[in-house]
Amino acid sequence: MLQPKRTRYRKQFKGRIHGLAKGGTTLTFGAYGLKAVSPNRISARQIEAARRTITRHMKRAGRVWIRIFPDVPISQKPAEIRMGKGKGTPEFWAARVKPGRIMFEVDGVPRDVARKALELAAAKLPIETRFVARLGEED
Repeated sequence: MLQPKRTRYRKQFKGRIHGLAKGGTTLTFGAYGLKAVSPNRISARQIEAARRTITRHMKRAGRVWIRIFPDVPISQKPAEIRMGKGKGTPEFWAARVKPGRIMFEVDGVPRDVARKALELAAAKLPIETRFVARLGEED
């Protein structure tokens, strides 16, 4: 699973995800992509589940690019612990995704295969998405 090799600080503030994506809004590597329409945090496990779904449906043909990286530590306190006593320990890593961000790109497979693979991957993510294609492709 994806996670940073090392970070400057062990814990981070929660923050809010507002506004549109500043970068990563156009297809750069592949011919087809999965674009976020709503903001949310996506965990490393969800990214990995989506990646496996895409590669499995494409029967390991073509190429897949993951354009998001889980760099935010998400902390949780144990169950049935009283309030207070500080912040919990980091449990997993997540990526903050804003609307307009391209999350996955694929190439080297027919359009219908790419669309189905990305739709199956979108079902694994807690976010609204849209299938996008290069300008040369019709949609």
